[in-house]
Amino acid sequence: MSLLNDLTAAVAAGNRKDTARITQELIDAGEAPKTIVESGLVPGMSIIGDKFAANEIFVPEMLIAARSMKGALALLEPLLADAGVKPEHTVVIGTVQGDLHDIGKNLIAMMWKGAGFEVVDLGTNVPADKFLAAAREHQPAVLGLSSLLTTTMPAMREVVKALREAGLKTKIVVGGAPITPAFADEIGADGYAADAGTAVAVARKLIGIAS
Repeated sequence: MSLLNDLTAAVAAGNRKDTARITQELIDAGEAPKTIVESGLVPGMSIIGDKFAANEIFVPEMLIAARSMKGALALLEPLLADAGVKPEHTVVIGTVQGDLHDIGKNLIAMMWKGAGFEVVDLGTNVPADKFLAAAREHQPAVLGLSSLLTTTMPAMREVVKALREAGLKTKIVVGGAPITPAFADEIGADGYAADAGTAVAVARKLIGIAS
């Protein structure tokens, strides 16, 4: 088994120590940082996403794997920056206005980062105008809206309306406990993510990246 395969397995197992060690070994061996991300880390997080979607693992295991990946990225990001390597796609995410819940949002942000996206996290209680400003500034391929409260669902509608009226072509994905595919269709969103495990597949499909 190659070191890249070892790295994938370490990430999927949530083994922080091995993930960091193998990443450093690959760096020392002269492996390109981009290859380490795309052929080592990303497949590991894909395994985690698939297992989460299949209810084979749950939030704690996903968090452990995401932390392992973040440890490896801490070693790689300076090297990627020095090499001028940037993610091909940017995504913006936030919890809509009136809602302070962030666990689901944070998980999706971690999964998107693990899938190789540049993630701009706007935090919680984000008003429509802030989403609009971020969409204009970052020109993201995907904008993710999270809500855990039924009372904040209208805020999602407001964000979608603002982006559509501004003529922005960003794909909008919505999710959260009270959100359904029917509601996503009703407000004009482009996609619905039931959980963090499916959020990567939804984003990739909307952007046109083969899974």
